Amino acid sequence: MAITASQVKELREATGLGMMECKQALVEVDGDQDAAIDLLRKKAGAKVEKKSSRTAAEGAISIAVDSSGKKAAIVEVNTETDFVAKGDEFKEFASQIAKTVVEQGPEDMDSLANMNLAGSDKTVEKARAALVSKLGENMNIRRFVKMETSGLFGNYIHGRNIGVLVELEGGDSELAHDLALHIAASRPEYIRKDEIPAAILEKEKEIFTANAKESGKPDNIIEKMVDGRIAKFVNEITLLGQPFVKDPDTKIEKLLEQKNTIAKKFVRFEVGEGIEKKQEDFAAEVMAQIKG
Repeated sequence: MAITASQVKELREATGLGMMECKQALVEVDGDQDAAIDLLRKKAGAKVEKKSSRTAAEGAISIAVDSSGKKAAIVEVNTETDFVAKGDEFKEFASQIAKTVVEQGPEDMDSLANMNLAGSDKTVEKARAALVSKLGENMNIRRFVKMETSGLFGNYIHGRNIGVLVELEGGDSELAHDLALHIAASRPEYIRKDEIPAAILEKEKEIFTANAKESGKPDNIIEKMVDGRIAKFVNEITLLGQPFVKDPDTKIEKLLEQKNTIAKKFVRFEVGEGIEKKQEDFAAEVMAQIKG
């Protein structure tokens, strides 16, 4: 039977797939929309599986805070290329994932995958698979953190690659935003010294001691040198020990004291951190094709 443009348009709107794919599917099932959708889902599933082995190290960080201001979430969603990651459809998908986490509170990735995506009648997994098929790249939801507070949240996203969510007790929205911005820029690993694992401090002490002994100074001087290096190290990796990015003469600890505020928790995500990206040798690839 002849397939009309309106049939193809309807199928494209239902599946998000390309015109030629939709037309071919309709031809194969004699114009039956439901059968065409089933057929495309089967084909899309195969495409998703094929793309799943490709490294997805680009992407976007998204943050959502509910209307009460008491629930929040930060997520990282990855895809293969910066080009797709910058697109509106991918960024909207990441935003919907963050909203889904805030609204429905999944416990893990499996439960999130089976929830309805915020603002959609599709599950998160089906929406992801459809976007993979439409945009032609592997993508995944890498991680999320959900938080609740009796205080307030501050958040900051630098571009789409670095995101920070910080929880405060006391303070105001301006301070919360400034702290989130500071964390994005200064990369603290802990809030205060007592959060640093003892093993990390012990390892640094061993290294500093070995270095100090090379100076040939007496043991009592070496001990003071090591104590000074440890104190500097602690200040570098703790939020409270760092100088405030907007006022380097003031440490964060002093700033919070002045504002009668306690930093309770923070999460800092950076797109692709810890993912080993495949290094492409394009010259070698071209030569291989020529020789082949």
